[in-house]
Amino acid sequence: MTLKQIETFRIVMQTGSMTETASRLHTSQPQISRVIGQLEAVVGFALFERRGTRLSASLDGKRFLQDVEKAFVGLEVLEAAASNIRSFAGERLSVAAMPRIAGGLLTRAVVNLKKELPESLVTIHSGAASTVNTWVASGLCDLGAAILYGDDTPGLRVETLMQMDCVVVFPKGHRFAHLEQVEAADLNGEDFVSFPVGSAPRERIDQALATAGAKPRTVLESDLGASVCAFVSAGLGVSVINPFAAFEEQRTGNFEVRALKPAMPIRLVLLRPSDAPESRLVMRFIKHLKRVVQAEQKRHERL
Repeated sequence: MTLKQIETFRIVMQTGSMTETASRLHTSQPQISRVIGQLEAVVGFALFERRGTRLSASLDGKRFLQDVEKAFVGLEVLEAAASNIRSFAGERLSVAAMPRIAGGLLTRAVVNLKKELPESLVTIHSGAASTVNTWVASGLCDLGAAILYGDDTPGLRVETLMQMDCVVVFPKGHRFAHLEQVEAADLNGEDFVSFPVGSAPRERIDQALATAGAKPRTVLESDLGASVCAFVSAGLGVSVINPFAAFEEQRTGNFEVRALKPAMPIRLVLLRPSDAPESRLVMRFIKHLKRVVQAEQKRHERL
């Protein structure tokens, strides 16, 4: 018994005509007759009663059709399932990122993904870099985006998306305003808004300042770039921060941005579990994220 025989039988039952069935299946009426004859030989009973040119279903044929319809319902379910898989319907993607990245690059990448795959569902989790690492490593999130100030994170696959240099932010009207760039040594004695002790950015910044012989006065600490920029806008001090936060917050903040010399390079990275298989949805999202990052990198080069 073949699917072709069953499909032909079903259409003949629906139309009541082998000629119409032949038209639907783009074949000849004799070929339809042969297929039905082959099916009757397989099942061992007549499916139709033939009276001259008239064709009508036999009682056994009607009973057989009931089970055939059940089988086709099952096939329709499989077709729907395949359609859902093709369109990513019901698939979920969980992405973690630091707040400024989550609200900027990640959001733009999700918008582009939804345009291509409207049936997909994406959840963005926002947290500090250490939290992002934990979420991805534990499998809570499929992937993450973070800024690394040092070496790679153990237990995770790390892919560099973009390298950039930290910048100095200071209130408008500050003495740094006349400078084209700020030397690390220029921060000596300045009121300084820093990151919490023990955090990766704090250690990297303290090391760079110590190498330059600069000893700023730490007056405030925060692990959020937005808060650091808000304190600087309020005139409470200066800071060294990643350019994502600086340029985003500068749109509404009361501060200026300058390059820091010597340069303090950092990396925007993509974090993935080291042993987790990657779904097609994850790969599609990564494609969109990389395009957004490339556009952002060009924007930074123009600044």
